[in-house]
Amino acid sequence: MKVFYKFSVFILISFSIQCTSTTSKNESKKTTIEKDTIQRKTEKKVTIDADSLNNKNTETFLEAYGKEHHETKVMIKTKFGNIKIQLFDDVPVHKANFIFLTKNKYFNNTVIYRVAKNFVIQGGNSDNLLTQKQRSKYGNYLLKPEFKKHRTHKYGALAAAREWENNPEKLSSPFEFYIVQKKTGAHHLDGEHTVFGEVISGFETMEKISKVKVGVDEWPIEDIKITIEILD
Repeated sequence: MKVFYKFSVFILISFSIQCTSTTSKNESKKTTIEKDTIQRKTEKKVTIDADSLNNKNTETFLEAYGKEHHETKVMIKTKFGNIKIQLFDDVPVHKANFIFLTKNKYFNNTVIYRVAKNFVIQGGNSDNLLTQKQRSKYGNYLLKPEFKKHRTHKYGALAAAREWENNPEKLSSPFEFYIVQKKTGAHHLDGEHTVFGEVISGFETMEKISKVKVGVDEWPIEDIKITIEILD
């Protein structure tokens, strides 16, 4: 009887330990599931409608926008002809920004406002009050640089303009861009401005624009209005 009793007690204790261990594992699993559920509930979904971009959510907004908009080609239209642009995927924030502004027709109220002979053609601004109103709508945000060693200022390169004074981080203007018109390139700007695209056709249009008369500030005497549209 004593032997049977001891054996029974041993079985009972073993069963209790096993049950406790199983319960502990289940509770741990439950806790993990609950934590995962809480984390999913607290994750904020990024709203990417046109009115939600501002100078506080710039990078987050444009990264999310780029994931939903995969276009890589745009057409700049002028009275001198068209310029077809290929945008680069490896500078995602600048690319998404250009697509965003194009789809929201920002550029359609702007002009080629600078023609620096044998250097660059610059656009994306104007003295139109509507242009300034659209900028204010988005909070005049700036873009962090996306420098790539293989994205250089060669002939036909598309890059983002920026302020040089009081801008140690080399933040880009989201609204203003330029195209390198100099045949040998403008490589002294490599690592200073983000190159995010290149001309793939319309070089003859660039040449025509480069020959227009300009004022002392390099602003064309006659406005060169532009519209930009998405191709694919």
